[in-house]
Amino acid sequence: MDTTADADHAFSADERAAVYRCIFERRDVRGEFRPAQVPDAVLARVLVAAHHAPSVGFMQPWDFIVVRDAAVKAAIHDGFAEAHREAAAMFDDDRARQYAALKLEGIREAPVGICVTCDRDRAGPVVLGRTHQPDMDLYSTVCAVQNLWLAARAEGLGVGWVSIIRPERLRAALGIPEAIVPIAYLCLGHVARFHDRPELETRGWAKRASLAGRIAFDRWGHADREAGLIREIEARGAA
Repeated sequence: MDTTADADHAFSADERAAVYRCIFERRDVRGEFRPAQVPDAVLARVLVAAHHAPSVGFMQPWDFIVVRDAAVKAAIHDGFAEAHREAAAMFDDDRARQYAALKLEGIREAPVGICVTCDRDRAGPVVLGRTHQPDMDLYSTVCAVQNLWLAARAEGLGVGWVSIIRPERLRAALGIPEAIVPIAYLCLGHVARFHDRPELETRGWAKRASLAGRIAFDRWGHADREAGLIREIEARGAA
C-alpha cells in the first residue's frame, strides 16, 4: 500500500503530540478562575477556531455572545442557582449530599462568558445533510463548542460548560430571540491550575469507562477481543 500521500499530510511527531496533549488535558473548569482579563487577541483566536468547526451542509448555524458585564453574569447565575436547587432534589440522599459538595460553575468568577447559539433557519428550509437528520445543525454547533474548548486549552485558558440552567433563563438574560436556540453557556478565563484528571472522576462521582468495552465490529455488540485495534487500545491503557 502506498502511504506516501498520507505521510505528506501528517503532522510532525511534536505537532501530533501537542494535539493529543490538548485533547487529554482539556478539563471542564468549574472554579479556580483568576480575575486576569483575557486579551482580545487571545479571545479572537479562540473564537476564530470555534468558527472553523465542521458544519453539515456548511450551514455554520452558530453565533457567539461574549459576556463581560457583571449584571448580565449575575442574571445568568440566578438562573443557575434556581436550576441547581431543582437538580439537587432529583438525587437520592447520598448522591444529593455529594452533589451539594461539588462546585459546578464559575459564572461570576470567570472574566468572560460565551453563549453559543444555533440559528436553525439560517440555511433555509432544505439543507444538504439535514434532509433526513434534521438535528445536524445542533450537532454542528456543538462541534464549534469543542473547537473553542480545545483552542482555549492550547491558550492556557480554562472553560466550563454551564448546563444546569433552563434555556429560557439564558434567553431572558441575553435577549436571545425565540427562534434562536441557546446551545452552551461557557465560562472562560485563566485558572489557578488544571486538574490531572476530570474533577468528577477525582471526586468519586463517576469513573472513565473502558473504551475497549464500547467498540463493536460491523454490527452492534459484536466484539472481537483479539482484534488488533483492541490490542492497540489496551496497550495505551484505555481498556
